[in-house]
Amino acid sequence: MPDTIIELDSIKLSLPSAAGPVNILKGIDLSIARGETAGLVGPSGSGKSTLLMVLAGLERPSSGRITCAGEELTGFGEDELARFRRDHIGIVFQSFHLIPTMTALENVAIPLEFSGREDAFERAEEELRLVGLGHRLTHYPGQLSGGEQQRVALARAVAGDPEILLADEPTGNLDQTTGNEIIELIFDLHARKNATLILITHDEALAERCHKIVRLRDGLIEKIETGAAA
Repeated sequence: MPDTIIELDSIKLSLPSAAGPVNILKGIDLSIARGETAGLVGPSGSGKSTLLMVLAGLERPSSGRITCAGEELTGFGEDELARFRRDHIGIVFQSFHLIPTMTALENVAIPLEFSGREDAFERAEEELRLVGLGHRLTHYPGQLSGGEQQRVALARAVAGDPEILLADEPTGNLDQTTGNEIIELIFDLHARKNATLILITHDEALAERCHKIVRLRDGLIEKIETGAAA
């Protein structure tokens, strides 16, 4: 039996609206093995990003059970969830979410400092060099291209050696050539870190590269297919 790192059991999420509750996730059951890659695909509004937010502990489900990296997250408070993310999860968003007043090096190093690492700046520099930005350490986000900003975001996401890497349409704001470079970096980082990768994409060819293709529709898993990496 493979080592399961993520287990979702009957996850539901409803959010209030002026017209009444909106059911976004309607009962998600999903297991992901350690080191596995999974592509989440489906039409807009199917629940992909919400599911990723639940996995990251950034959105609390209305019901169901989440076990992640050996921890049951369901009863965690906000501080416990924040510590869990710090210790186990790296996240890459479509919008880079860099701090504009900090250099590339600082954007990667400061989260490491907050987690108590004494080698935060040395580690940040190493990760930035590995994503091809050794020559841009002192540049601010406004001085970097979109692809370079996403490389900084990737370096930040993996610098703490997370067990789980979550990526939400990481190429959505990039041109095709730059996007392809970022995707190759993500898969290289996954292989180098042996991290479990959960990737939201509209690109079928990209999803096919994963071990598992999870198709969502209307807040439910429609089917799970085997990808080329299996």
